[in-house]
Amino acid sequence: MSREASRLARRKRAKTWLDELQRNEESSVAIHYSCESFYDRPDGSSPRITSIAIRNLATEQTRSFSIHLVGERNGVALSEISNHYDKLEKQMLDEFFEYVRLHQQDRWIHWVMRDVKYGFAAIEHRYQVLGGQPTAIDDSRKFNLASILVDLYGSNYVDHPRLLNVMRLNTISEMDFLDGTAEANAFTNGEFVKLHQSTLRKVDNLVSIYERTVRGDLKTKAKFREIYGGVLPWLVGQVQEHWIFVLLALIGSVASIIGLALTM
Repeated sequence: MSREASRLARRKRAKTWLDELQRNEESSVAIHYSCESFYDRPDGSSPRITSIAIRNLATEQTRSFSIHLVGERNGVALSEISNHYDKLEKQMLDEFFEYVRLHQQDRWIHWVMRDVKYGFAAIEHRYQVLGGQPTAIDDSRKFNLASILVDLYGSNYVDHPRLLNVMRLNTISEMDFLDGTAEANAFTNGEFVKLHQSTLRKVDNLVSIYERTVRGDLKTKAKFREIYGGVLPWLVGQVQEHWIFVLLALIGSVASIIGLALTM
């Protein structure tokens, strides 16, 4: 397969995924979570999870799971959370995986949550470490919005870090947003409310990016060739996606045959 054909195939696949999400927004959610830094861990231990946020695309309702909220329900002060972390984190993940169990057929939009370092597998692993039995989400129901944007617009559609820069390019709010370093510092300082607010902001912004993408008005730095692979691949894509192009081509061919016959 040529580079242009491969580009066209990836773009078509991404549009198919977006179409699926748009048709099923009532059972589609965006998810994001915050955790302890997963860098500089010489003992190899898994990073503790601090909060998880899930937002439904249709209802716009957000369900959140946070260490400080669990602590509050258990009468544990913010300053004492670190002394009860395993118990509180386990209870938080109990609640999260109960939600997962009840929403097995949902579609999950995420931002690079793809491995045991940071992702669904990391949450599952952390729960197992704490003695839980996670309910796994089938991979076919996970949609990495970061990869979808690359497939649609090419790898240069925005500078790194992509999430923050696509937000800025589209004037999406940065209120309460923490980057990776700031999140790690917040965890070290026991600022669990700040981590929770950042998680809520990020899941809201994922939905904003998704909505702009399906409307076709997401601003990017991508050029025409980076998006479509050139004029010819774009024309091929138009023919494949829009039946009217095929119909016009057939009409043109029939007209040419009739015209040729009349001159004979």
